[in-house]
Amino acid sequence: MKVEIKIPSVGESITEVTIAQILKESGSYVRQDEEILEIETDKVNQMVYAPADGALTLSVKPDDTVKVGASIGSIETDAEKPQGESPKKEESASKQETPSAPPTDGARKSEESYVQELTPQKKEEAPAPEPIQKEAAPSKEGRGERRERMTKLRKIIATKLVEVKNQTALLTTFNEVDMSNVMRVRKDVQDKFTKKHGVKLGFMSFFVKATVSALQKYPLINARIDGEEVVYRDYCDVGIAVGTEKGLMVPVLRNAEKMTYAEIEQKIKEYSGKARSGKISPDDLQGGTFTISNGGVYGSMLSTPILNPPQSGILGMHNILERPVAIEGKVEIRPMMYLALSYDHRIVDGKESIEFLVHIKKALEDPTKALLDI
Repeated sequence: MKVEIKIPSVGESITEVTIAQILKESGSYVRQDEEILEIETDKVNQMVYAPADGALTLSVKPDDTVKVGASIGSIETDAEKPQGESPKKEESASKQETPSAPPTDGARKSEESYVQELTPQKKEEAPAPEPIQKEAAPSKEGRGERRERMTKLRKIIATKLVEVKNQTALLTTFNEVDMSNVMRVRKDVQDKFTKKHGVKLGFMSFFVKATVSALQKYPLINARIDGEEVVYRDYCDVGIAVGTEKGLMVPVLRNAEKMTYAEIEQKIKEYSGKARSGKISPDDLQGGTFTISNGGVYGSMLSTPILNPPQSGILGMHNILERPVAIEGKVEIRPMMYLALSYDHRIVDGKESIEFLVHIKKALEDPTKALLDI
């Protein structure tokens, strides 16, 4: 029996996808829920899984654009299961010209078939490979080049960054925050918090809570420009920037003003796992009224984060470093972090942006004012 493979829905606003890479070649025997290929959109990459056990047939190739819901192949469930090797062994063996170890699983078989199919072609083609190799010899000394196709996600990121630069009045203000009290509170309540909620209390929930408090006090930074109007929101959907191998993703904490510390930490953990495994959905990335970016996890000490349009503000967190600071006339060593707020100067004035950042600083330096739900 044949089971169709169709492109799954990847979000309400997305009607087509691009085939990013084929993970299992046609003719391979696959098992149910095994990864077959990767698709990409302008928002996120996602895996397509085998709906059943059987021999795979695909009708697409990398870079093809396919409509959501379209059939891209099938699985023949009546196909004989391989005994420790792929059904395509005989076919690939007839093509084999380069000695190699017999395949032991689908992944090795796919790689071997690819090499075997390309190797004869290279040998039979242009008779002048040697001069090319001699000219490319310096690549061994670090002067080689290689090209890779930009993913849709990377293209969209590039386009949006240029649009932000050209279409907004981007400005950044800075401050610093003493993280001593946040670190003390985390240490004091960590065991009880983890035991009760099943997740560790991190720094991000403190920053989300402080940011929501500031957004409610300074609503223009939570607003957006729409033509000649300013659109105010009475809710705070806070995006949390997550770096992945595929590029930057910003999943959104919806109605963050109603979330507890535990709910924030649990949602961030869920989003981070989904983003890094390629299973996050476009719906998780939609919207957002403000963004928090944490370059500190990579060691950044200071940066000027760029807006995520049509948002009017983004908060940049950075590395926590022990530095000497003046405390009541005495020099003390404290864990300090630089904060950066980038904002659209068309809608947000300098005074308001500075007061917004100072509000966050004060909230972090006295975190016990907010309930931790312990």
